[in-house]
Amino acid sequence: MLQESIKKLVQYGIDMGLTPECERIYTTNLLLECMKEDEYIDPDCDLSNIILEDVLKELLDEAVNRGIIEDSVTHRDLFDTKLMNQLCPRPKQVIDDFNRIYDNHGPIAATDYFYKLSKASDYIRTYRVKKDLKWTCDTEYGTLDITINLSKPEKDPKAIAAAKNAKQSTYPKCQLCMENEGYAGRINHPARENHRIIPITINNSNWGFQYSPYVYYNEHCIVFNGEHTPMKIERATFVKLFDFIKLFPHYFLGSNADLPIVGGSILSHDHFQGGHYTFAMEKAPIIQEFTVKGYEDVKAGIVKWPLSVIRLQCKDETRLIDLATNILDKWRNYTDEEAYIFAETDGEPHNTITPIARKRGDYFELDPLESTCRHASLALAVVLQRRDW
Repeated sequence: MLQESIKKLVQYGIDMGLTPECERIYTTNLLLECMKEDEYIDPDCDLSNIILEDVLKELLDEAVNRGIIEDSVTHRDLFDTKLMNQLCPRPKQVIDDFNRIYDNHGPIAATDYFYKLSKASDYIRTYRVKKDLKWTCDTEYGTLDITINLSKPEKDPKAIAAAKNAKQSTYPKCQLCMENEGYAGRINHPARENHRIIPITINNSNWGFQYSPYVYYNEHCIVFNGEHTPMKIERATFVKLFDFIKLFPHYFLGSNADLPIVGGSILSHDHFQGGHYTFAMEKAPIIQEFTVKGYEDVKAGIVKWPLSVIRLQCKDETRLIDLATNILDKWRNYTDEEAYIFAETDGEPHNTITPIARKRGDYFELDPLESTCRHASLALAVVLQRRDW
């Protein structure tokens, strides 16, 4: 049974383009070592319909029986990631293949390759993602996507207790750091041995491009700073967003709010999220156009949306960056007590924006979404229509 499972897993790697045929024996031996097995006789088994989830379960059950791992979701996830890494190409090969495809066939072909690899390697556990609940709801603001993510496994009580007693480590500093690539993981940090990162340059600095292991939508990607530095919405944010869009114009890219009071996530590490998907807000129409003095070349309008959203469009992204910076500065300091909007209370700032960038035809586009802990649906629109800037 063990030998059949190993043979099937190696064949899966070859079929999915993870493992070259010439490395069949080498990969088999790597898996034998993982399973603490010295003997191997090539078994005669059906290789026509290999289901990865089933093969991994067989190997995990055997690892439990042999005392290699404990029987818990956490330990199983750590170990099957180790098994999958034996099939995967090294990071440099992935980077070289990505860049070659990008140069010869364009950005869409390159991201198609990388997304397929991220799923085939089981970094994105597609059999778990399929468990997510997804549906749409027609509203006056368009057809909204609603999801309940069930692909992230619940921790069992044993793992929770073990994590509490585990030695605290600061490596990697967080789950978005470059140092996660190839990391074996531990009881309180997920394994990332089968994780691969594409290095990119935005705003003249080193960043990483990867996919989320718990994809909420098609090609849900994460773009993160090569250094462990806090998130901050500022002019450089808009530069980074559009630098990425120029590299991958078929993707959108946005930033979470940079204030914990309005629900920002992993604020300790500068990062963005994007993907190859069209959300309802992108389809939402402009209900009122306006012009900002000094930026007459920028198309601007209020979006029909339940929160305050404006849309800026221009063929020159630098003009959007300039105007977005101006808007951000004004909004940071905006107070309207009658609308119960306060720029700060007791020294704690409240106002920020959630910018989303994309390319639509020949135009660069930016949707700055108003974010504040004191929500008022037209607050940002009021700020934008002031003429005394």
